Amino acid sequence: MIDKDAIAQRAAKILLDTKSVLFNVEDPFTLTSGKRSPVYIDCRRLISFPEARKQLMDDGADMLREATKDKPLELLAGGETAGIPYAAFLSERLDVPMLYVRKKPKGFGRMAQIEGCMDHDDQNVALIEDLQTDGGSKKLFVDVLRAAGANVEHAFVVFHYGIFDASEKNMKDLGITLHSLTDWWAVLKVAEDMQYFDAHTLAEVKKFLQAPTAWQEQFPQSA
Repeated sequence: MIDKDAIAQRAAKILLDTKSVLFNVEDPFTLTSGKRSPVYIDCRRLISFPEARKQLMDDGADMLREATKDKPLELLAGGETAGIPYAAFLSERLDVPMLYVRKKPKGFGRMAQIEGCMDHDDQNVALIEDLQTDGGSKKLFVDVLRAAGANVEHAFVVFHYGIFDASEKNMKDLGITLHSLTDWWAVLKVAEDMQYFDAHTLAEVKKFLQAPTAWQEQFPQSA
């Protein structure tokens, strides 16, 4: 049995050491939605750190291998664009063919939305992405794969926010089991234990993680 807590702590430290996660409570980050956040995650940055990436992907492969041992995966599908490199890394480790899924058909040639080769219907496919907030974006990729005949029961991400109730509901509604290496709670624990940030920063981040919507309401939303 793999030790998921150990994996989460190890991944959290890697994210902190590579500055792929950042804390800033004095000048919070502005998200794409226009809302403010004292924490920021950039999983794309990890592809520039080969040793760190190797550890993460080794752990990810072990996690998927154990979770699907009774129904082995036949394909891994990376979601455009951030999921593509992680699908490639995991494909090598698991010795499983890879696909990638576009957000929309490419608009020319074969008009393909799935790139790669699916030999037959009902192949066991796992969706691979970099992170998950509430899981809403996963539906597009899962629907495309299932429409093409794939059996999709698992999704893997490097990082799961782990603070939004909608995430669990969205995965349940999709019939998907989500596997993640780490989340904000593990990052906060490592940051506290190893004193990556001062006490005020850690306390504010904890307030945000416990009640993100209430924390964000103290800032006017950007257009």
